Amino acid sequence: MKRNRTYGNLHWAFALLLFACIAGCNTVNTPEFGGTVKDIDGNVYHTVTIGTQTWMIENLKTTRYSDSTDIAQVTDSAAWTKLKVPGYCWYNNDSSANKNVYGALYNWYAVNTGKLAPLGWHVPTEADWTLLENNVNDYLYTAGSLSKALAAGSNWAKSVKPDAIGNNLAKNNSSGFNALPGGLRDNKGFSFNSIGLTGIWWSSSVKSDTTSLSMMMNYDLNTVDRYYKKKLSGLSVRCIKD
Repeated sequence: MKRNRTYGNLHWAFALLLFACIAGCNTVNTPEFGGTVKDIDGNVYHTVTIGTQTWMIENLKTTRYSDSTDIAQVTDSAAWTKLKVPGYCWYNNDSSANKNVYGALYNWYAVNTGKLAPLGWHVPTEADWTLLENNVNDYLYTAGSLSKALAAGSNWAKSVKPDAIGNNLAKNNSSGFNALPGGLRDNKGFSFNSIGLTGIWWSSSVKSDTTSLSMMMNYDLNTVDRYYKKKLSGLSVRCIKD
């Protein structure tokens, strides 16, 4: 009888250990909300922790660097094409329609200052984006694809393609990352395009003298793609905690 009781105790101890492990794993893999961070302009961003990373769940919209100096706002197309210095704009130069939803569009020179993100935060490297993708694999079952797990559940155009971002928006955003289709300003400066269709975000990783890595998602696709964009391009920025 004593032997059976010992066996039974060991059995229950093993079961409890297994339960704790499963519970712990689920806790690690569950997105954690509730945090906020404020930029130098006073804009407040909500955050999500996915695995070991904490990200903003809105695109950056600061008009000043973390040291309080102004970022040049460039509305003129001809001037934008000649920029070799930091600059930003709003989509279609319309802040009232686009600032609060999609944030600002920055050229890469603004990213390269190292002062674009709030203190204690930074513009993600390629390695940061890769780790995010790996962490988000835990949410693919309910979402159907990596892009859907990352994409916001609103503001994307509709698609009929299976597992595309725009197909059944209700299945989007299982990771809580809330990626938004803020469009872009092309490197020639004359065209704003793809708002509602494409989200494209800078990384701080450089490819060449004229290009840097960006991450792109499209309403009609089920992938997250890497593109080397001209540094003159105006793209969204999403920040990650140091």
